[in-house]
Amino acid sequence: MIIPFASLSPKTSLQVSRAKQTEIIYHQMVMSQDPSTTEMPLANGTLPELAVANWPEFLPGWVWMVGGGPGDPGLATLHALNALQQADIIIYDALVDQSLLRWARPDAEVEYAGKRGGKPSPKQRDISHRLIELARQHKRVLRLKGGDPFVFGRGGEEAQTLVQAGIRLRIIPGISAGIGGLAYAGIPVTHRDVNQSVTFLSGHDRTGLMPSAIDWHAVSKGSQVIVMYMAIKHMPDICSKLLAAGRDPDEPVAVVKNATRADMQVLETTLTKAHADITKSGIGAPAIVCIGRVALMRQCLDWIGQIEGEAVRDLDPLGVRAVSETG
Repeated sequence: MIIPFASLSPKTSLQVSRAKQTEIIYHQMVMSQDPSTTEMPLANGTLPELAVANWPEFLPGWVWMVGGGPGDPGLATLHALNALQQADIIIYDALVDQSLLRWARPDAEVEYAGKRGGKPSPKQRDISHRLIELARQHKRVLRLKGGDPFVFGRGGEEAQTLVQAGIRLRIIPGISAGIGGLAYAGIPVTHRDVNQSVTFLSGHDRTGLMPSAIDWHAVSKGSQVIVMYMAIKHMPDICSKLLAAGRDPDEPVAVVKNATRADMQVLETTLTKAHADITKSGIGAPAIVCIGRVALMRQCLDWIGQIEGEAVRDLDPLGVRAVSETG
């Protein structure tokens, strides 16, 4: 079944905007460390000074490659916010939540450079050359990507091209959907009773086809938990290969669409039923797919559903821990 991510009740204290919540929490955290502090000095306009250093200054002619997180703008880092408030121009991707752009300087230029499968998209080479062109014009260029730029985000390719062109660079990591997105769905990527390893895969290669370089037999045998990006299109073939290599047909599978966003959807199924259930439900990209018994933990850890008043479905979905156990 698909379980929608309902909005929080406006009657709760959570109606405070996520950006404001972040500001309040950070302010309280710093103030609690120094009870004598009565006023927070600001660096670069709005951000409190760090305990050991000021926020980095965005110099003209530099490119900052920034991960915007998996969707919820509250998951962007403070370094990302600092970058947005200094950039002259922002080149952003398709999976970036556009509400992040509200934190940009009022006079900042904004350009869309999103790449989505099956839709007209700029070529990767053209995007990289545009970054170089703008940096050589002495612009402060912010390359804003969804998730983490170095996790299936082409960040490594773009960064290498910039360095080869002599452009100065700063990398600001972000929370990847394969970790943070699953956490919003109540699925821990690791659990001591399930796995001591995680395999992260892309569901397609640079040509758009299912990756031919992946040894699916080795993945099936050696990967306790598999997390896949951009895999929805090729799920029939992926599931078939994993099953043919001996993967358990009843192994839990979770598909998380629009992870961490207000319209997040979660499909819970099994490896043998995944293709049929995905087709029946209509769930599509962008989505993260998690294969492994950790997906069962959603029955206990669906914290968003529980905020909305849903009951915990199973206090011990793995069947290995007593309710009172804490170790």
